[in-house]
Amino acid sequence: MSAILQVKKLEGFYGSTRVLQGIDFEVAEGGITTILGANGAGKTTTLRAISALVRTRGEIWFRGARIDGLSTEKIAALGVAHVPDGRGTLVNLTVEENLRVGMYLRRDRAKAEADIERMFGYFPRLRERRLQQAGTLSGGEQQMLAISRALMLAPRLLLLDEPSFGLAPLIIREIFEIMRRINREERVSILLVEQNVARALELADHAYLLETGSTVMGGTAQAMRDDAQIRRSYLGF
Repeated sequence: MSAILQVKKLEGFYGSTRVLQGIDFEVAEGGITTILGANGAGKTTTLRAISALVRTRGEIWFRGARIDGLSTEKIAALGVAHVPDGRGTLVNLTVEENLRVGMYLRRDRAKAEADIERMFGYFPRLRERRLQQAGTLSGGEQQMLAISRALMLAPRLLLLDEPSFGLAPLIIREIFEIMRRINREERVSILLVEQNVARALELADHAYLLETGSTVMGGTAQAMRDDAQIRRSYLGF
């Protein structure tokens, strides 16, 4: 299977502080890859680096073309959608207005309008609240909205940062099941950063482990689930 995203010797910086130490990984076309590691390992910075939200060195290839050096907006226009940690919904806008913001880079307006209804099909609760201000939604509903708004871009690659954070187990299960469905039905590749290691490895095809900004391990999610030493030493379950 070919790679939709390839990262080579990627460094990421906050000011003069180098957080990523030259990491390498890839995401298969149509696949789900998860990045694991302790707090401070560089997981969120990795997603921000791909989206040009931090200063970088190294190479980032998307669909066979280098995107490092491009602006965040140009990367999004190429088909990379980012759901940041903290969800990032526009709290003073309604659910439907948030979705319309998500389609601002699209030129296929008729299909984009139809995609609003498709998002409500994935997340029926959002249909019920389409005229409600996003800031009044529950945490789970805000996460559903953040994912839906990113999907309104019609991306080829979805970057998800801690989608389960602060949510009840039943809501987490629902959101992960919908992400699997989106991956299978829409063929959207997913790069997932997730604190719930067991859930991430259950969803993903491949996994990489970061430690203090360096890639220390990579392979199939199944292999990591099955290796007791890896689970004990690195993954904590």
